[in-house]
Amino acid sequence: MKKLVRRILGVTTDENFMHIIENIEVLVSKVLSIFMVVVILVAIADLGVFIFKELFTIPYGKFNTTLYKVFGLFLNILIALEILENITAYLRRHVFQVELVIVTSLIAVARKIIILDLEKIGGLDIIGLGVAILALSISYLIIRLSNSKDAS
Repeated sequence: MKKLVRRILGVTTDENFMHIIENIEVLVSKVLSIFMVVVILVAIADLGVFIFKELFTIPYGKFNTTLYKVFGLFLNILIALEILENITAYLRRHVFQVELVIVTSLIAVARKIIILDLEKIGGLDIIGLGVAILALSISYLIIRLSNSKDAS
């Protein structure tokens, strides 16, 4: 019984507790990466089906109208790949790489701008997206410059 009490008290020390938390973080990251691979594969299949349907069911010359949807689906897959890269980078180094997160955010905002329907969106929304792109670009520049100085 004393051994059990010592083991329980040993787990509650800060160092052991943090080790348990790190193990949980790694497990969660691995599960997330597996789920992200499944999401990417399903998105690729969905893109393939969508392109096949659009090429063979729409009258000739009308494919250009759905091209923005195709671009949106492609960018969705790229965003998912970037998220997977963020997760695997965390698994490698146990640190979130801010540069990767900013690049993923830039891709997501760029996707939103590419598939934007200008007839349904207001000027304030466009200004907001522009400000988001500007802020993310400046953040990316600052991080890149900071990383290049650290490497020197």
